[in-house]
Amino acid sequence: MEKEQIQKALQELAQQPKRKFTQSYDLIINLKNIDIKTNPLDFFVPLPYPQGKVVKVAAFVAQELAEPASKFCDLAIKESDFPQYANKKAAKKLAGEYDYFIAQANLMPKVAAGFGKALGTRGKMPNPKLGCVVPPTANLDALTKKLRQAVRLQAKKATNMQCLVGKEDQPAEQVLENILTIYNTIVKQLPNEQQNIREVLLKLTMGKPVKL
Repeated sequence: MEKEQIQKALQELAQQPKRKFTQSYDLIINLKNIDIKTNPLDFFVPLPYPQGKVVKVAAFVAQELAEPASKFCDLAIKESDFPQYANKKAAKKLAGEYDYFIAQANLMPKVAAGFGKALGTRGKMPNPKLGCVVPPTANLDALTKKLRQAVRLQAKKATNMQCLVGKEDQPAEQVLENILTIYNTIVKQLPNEQQNIREVLLKLTMGKPVKL
């Protein structure tokens, strides 16, 4: 995919009717010639620029990380506080309110026991692939910044993926770079790379899709 294709699509979308709110850009990737049941896709893409939504991060920590977690995360759940969050209703609410969860590595058995069901059903258990299972000396400042600019892409049941890539009040260059980053990452995840991509579409929240 070339930058010129994305620029043209952004220009077309800019001509669509304006709304009374700031719309988001959604990228839609439709796949072909791939068996999702055999080769499910599930990966994270760190973006160069914000995607235009508030991403909330919670952390399960012991005393060593309590202070940095309180400073850099939206919620720090200390080991001593686990019981008040681990009941079914509170854990479900927690899973719904936060996008990513960090856990101190030595607490993972307790996190799994107390929160595994609520977080697991939403795919939000602390993810080692994204660096969310951390040692007591972890740099939570850098990690939370990374998480707030990451998107998760999945194709487990249908051959399409969709994600937010920016807002219409963002500089077009930022949206363009986010799209390129996502596309290039997806291509590398596919068994036959570009041959597995049927089409790529870009749309605004209330607008018609434009083909890239």
